[in-house]
Amino acid sequence: MEKTEKIEVIEGDITSCKTDAIVNAANSTLLGGGGVDGAIHKSAGPKLLEECRTLQGCMTGEAKITKGYNLPAKWVIHTVGPVWHGGTHGEPELLANCYKNALILAEKYGINSIAFPAISTGVYAYPLEKATRIAVNEVKRFLTEHELPKKVIFVCFGKAAYHVYKDLAEK
Repeated sequence: MEKTEKIEVIEGDITSCKTDAIVNAANSTLLGGGGVDGAIHKSAGPKLLEECRTLQGCMTGEAKITKGYNLPAKWVIHTVGPVWHGGTHGEPELLANCYKNALILAEKYGINSIAFPAISTGVYAYPLEKATRIAVNEVKRFLTEHELPKKVIFVCFGKAAYHVYKDLAEK
């Protein structure tokens, strides 16, 4: 399978993805919040919060894994993206680490399919095109060097994000 066949871009709701794992764009407490994080916690149910309380938070750029509970996905990989401060405070490296560390966990847990949101592009204000370029490049690099995951889906919330991801993923 070619690496481009391993990547798919869709517009939709990440909480309904029937992948082995979904990625949560979490805050550092891992205890829920707004946007994707809040939606995942709501859909997964209270046991996700219980398990997240045992993880003692997560540093920016790192990733941790929990069960998916009431989600269609068996696993949730939580990662904390950087807040955008103009790009001169290590944001590109931290965002790249979010994708890399999530994929490392996916490989470690034998995850065949994983769905990512547009990490840091919501309330953390990372510019969409810059964030997308990092996301696509990190995923493509990882997939060329590793067997798992076999499928990566970028789940975009809204048409604008979908078109940016679709254009960059196809290059």
